[in-house]
Amino acid sequence: MEGLLIHLFLRELGKELPALNLGLAFPEEGSLAILLKGRSGRIFNLVARYRPPSPSLALEEGTLLGEPKTPFQRQLQARLKGPLLEAEQIKLDRVVLFRFAGEKGFVDTPPATLVLEATGRNANLILLDEEGVILGVDRPVTREVNRYRQVKPGLPYVPPPPYEKLDPRTLTLEHLQVLLGKPLKEVVRHVDGIGLELMRELAKRATLSPETPLDEAGLARVFQALKDLVENPSLGTALSQELREKWAEEEKEALRKPLLEALKQEQKTLLARLSDYHRALERLEEAESLRQKADLLLARLKEVPRGAGKVVLEGFDGKPVEIPLDPTLSPQENARKLYDRARRLEELAERALELIPQTEEKLRALEREIERVRQADLQELLDLSRKPKEGKGPRLGLRYTSPSGYPVLVGRNAKENDLLTRMAHSEDLWFHAQGVPGSHVILKAEGKNPPLDDLLFAARLAAYYSKARGETQVPVDYTRKKHVWRPRKAAPGQVLYTHAKTLFVEGALPQEGGEG
Repeated sequence: MEGLLIHLFLRELGKELPALNLGLAFPEEGSLAILLKGRSGRIFNLVARYRPPSPSLALEEGTLLGEPKTPFQRQLQARLKGPLLEAEQIKLDRVVLFRFAGEKGFVDTPPATLVLEATGRNANLILLDEEGVILGVDRPVTREVNRYRQVKPGLPYVPPPPYEKLDPRTLTLEHLQVLLGKPLKEVVRHVDGIGLELMRELAKRATLSPETPLDEAGLARVFQALKDLVENPSLGTALSQELREKWAEEEKEALRKPLLEALKQEQKTLLARLSDYHRALERLEEAESLRQKADLLLARLKEVPRGAGKVVLEGFDGKPVEIPLDPTLSPQENARKLYDRARRLEELAERALELIPQTEEKLRALEREIERVRQADLQELLDLSRKPKEGKGPRLGLRYTSPSGYPVLVGRNAKENDLLTRMAHSEDLWFHAQGVPGSHVILKAEGKNPPLDDLLFAARLAAYYSKARGETQVPVDYTRKKHVWRPRKAAPGQVLYTHAKTLFVEGALPQEGGEG
């Protein structure tokens, strides 16, 4: 969006300021709609598209929908409160500052300024406090990207580099002499607020080609066309029907994506369970082999030396059979251990026979629901998004989201610890404060290797929800859930684990992420 168009837009908006702020919507990941009630009583949306390559501003009637889709958008929703007092353009540059008054309440929200940098491929949206310090930014800018300035939370806001161009609102014919002998398209380099789009409009009004070298007569025509262009850029500031339809489609996709992700996650979980059930059936042969070895041990007790790690005995068919032993146990205890393992495998197989058809039916129903979501229109998607999750009773455990977006579950008591750990995927990460009572914490990694920040996030939760809360250095062990088991006859939540690594963290609630 070019500088003169922004100037015209702000001139129209200024007629309604100050305006009551009725709330924010986010039609897409790179857009913001602020519902305003102007001083004339008119209700309208101030719409900002702030992502490259085509940032823009528009005043739009009607209702625009969309929940926050990014952490920055959630920050905007929390901090942009109170009336919109004024909107200021820096010269005729593509930088606009919207100043909000804040609001008084149970918790006061201080004034804030929203900065739109509608600068093409460098477009950005920035939130400032009343002192001009950056609170949040859509696209941080570092020294590696821009040597002139940094745009990061905590730093004072610095506008894009200044430049010297002619102001079309005040220039004279003499000022335009710099264009004498040059093609009309050079006006973009010398006159503020004009880009390629307005340059082509200027050429039409002056009845000249963009490539036409300008003589004195041509300069005079360009000057008159410029004055007319300043008063009436004649490029609409309202959203086109095409853009409205595009946003509606993007809103559908924004609603559809999390629904499909949740369904596909459930599908993945069910498929993993089905695979486990089939493996359980396949291990029936192993159970039979274990029983035969136990029988052989009891039948050949005198041939089994005490303290041996293994023994080779003549089988009932006359063939040698090698049997691994626990050297700390007697032959009878080793046989009992083999019987126990065989029985567990048989019980798992029996249970699997019951669960396989149930799981297959759930998968078929899930596939039908996935297809329904794929075909749903906007209203259906809105209804599905607002629909409470099925299931009776309270939700299991406290729920957080790690910095990279992984779900993190925290048990609130021994029973929940037991259930969370039992229900976790075998490749999820399990955390517990070392040597003290505390919560089981599950990071839903499912075989992935989350970044260190996510591991530290889960570890701090484990430290905070333990007897070590408040300590500065809490050792927290973590391992894959498949290495965690509950001993026989142990109380709920009491487990043993292997293959653990240890992180040292503060016993305080992490600041990133949030409880769900």
